Amino acid sequence: MKPSDLVSFIPMGDVSDSGHWMTKRTKPLKSVRQGFTPFANGDVLFAKITPCMENGKGAHVVGLANGVGFGSTEFHVLRPKPEADARFIFHHTQHRALRSAAEAAMTGSAGQKRVPTEFFHKRKVYAPDKEEQSRIADILDTLDTQIQKTEALIAKLAKIKEGLLHDLLTRGIDQNGQLRPGPDQAPDFYKTSAIGLIPKEWHLGTISDYVHPKEGIKPGPFGSSITKSIYRRSGYKIYGQEQVIRADHTFGDYYIDQTKYSELADFSVQPFDLLISLVGTIGKVLIIPETHEKGVINPRLMRLRPNKHVCDPEFLGQLLTSSFFTRKLIALAGGGTMPVINKRIIQDVTLPLIPISEQIQIRSRLLCLLGRLESEEALLAKSRAQKSGLMDDLLTGKVRVTPLLKDVV
Repeated sequence: MKPSDLVSFIPMGDVSDSGHWMTKRTKPLKSVRQGFTPFANGDVLFAKITPCMENGKGAHVVGLANGVGFGSTEFHVLRPKPEADARFIFHHTQHRALRSAAEAAMTGSAGQKRVPTEFFHKRKVYAPDKEEQSRIADILDTLDTQIQKTEALIAKLAKIKEGLLHDLLTRGIDQNGQLRPGPDQAPDFYKTSAIGLIPKEWHLGTISDYVHPKEGIKPGPFGSSITKSIYRRSGYKIYGQEQVIRADHTFGDYYIDQTKYSELADFSVQPFDLLISLVGTIGKVLIIPETHEKGVINPRLMRLRPNKHVCDPEFLGQLLTSSFFTRKLIALAGGGTMPVINKRIIQDVTLPLIPISEQIQIRSRLLCLLGRLESEEALLAKSRAQKSGLMDDLLTGKVRVTPLLKDVV
């Protein structure tokens, strides 16, 4: 090859945690042939350094420019022998059992631990004949394709949701239950405001206008009020960022007793309260359902209690998680690399005040799309679990693929 010929270039960031080569970039051979790891079409890349290895980074590389590639020095390169199927090897490198064993074999200091080359010489794996390897790889590839398609659909639906939410929060729904035409189509429907054009029926305000006049905004108690020393195995739940970030009120097992709960009664939660994270991962929101464990918020949360006369809680939750709101929140937050918000910052964000009847219509529109999104996310979780189970069976020889395929036929 000439020094000016293009070859594929794959830094660590160009492979995904699910083992896919994402960004296809090229560089002249002369710029990468020193200081990078070389590989060829059909090779399998395996991240050697923590935490990339534990996260599953790697790829089976095909379609390399001029059949050649260079990449991160933190890749191990596995080249299949003639009697081995490359995809079968790739799936072995993605198997959680191999990754766990590789983690245990790492050497080096914390933060710089790596999987040594000797690991692959010593690691024993199930290796049937090439035909059966190929059939195993085909089955797992089929599931991989389904998973990738579902992931792509979820990403598309998420973008559609964000676009729809933006339209609903800037244009709203008219008396006929239809999305209002935009200002360029119907300028008479809108008026100028501090946040841009808004429907004439709307006003401007803040979170305070949506929540209970007395109990509406409640930051968590001081840190000294809730410490590990008061944790119990049962009792009244402590709601923290873990529940909010996961959007799961059932997660976690930190509790306090009756006495402490009574002391912290001002910080208790009730149905339809909204909990918002204040530190680090800010702007995440959790709505407390009717069926929930009694408990209190910890110091990293703020409780918002909607005023049911002027606010639909589900609508307010969507408003607070919209990019419209979170962008403003992040801009006002302090703390540098660890952004922090407080009651004043929450109250400083200007919001459109939308009639409750219109809020309910907006929420209904969004719920249809959210239902589709949740359905696809459930399908994705099911497919990943199915693939994991099949890998445990097929890559260890617990289930032989030949009779399995005969049953399908």
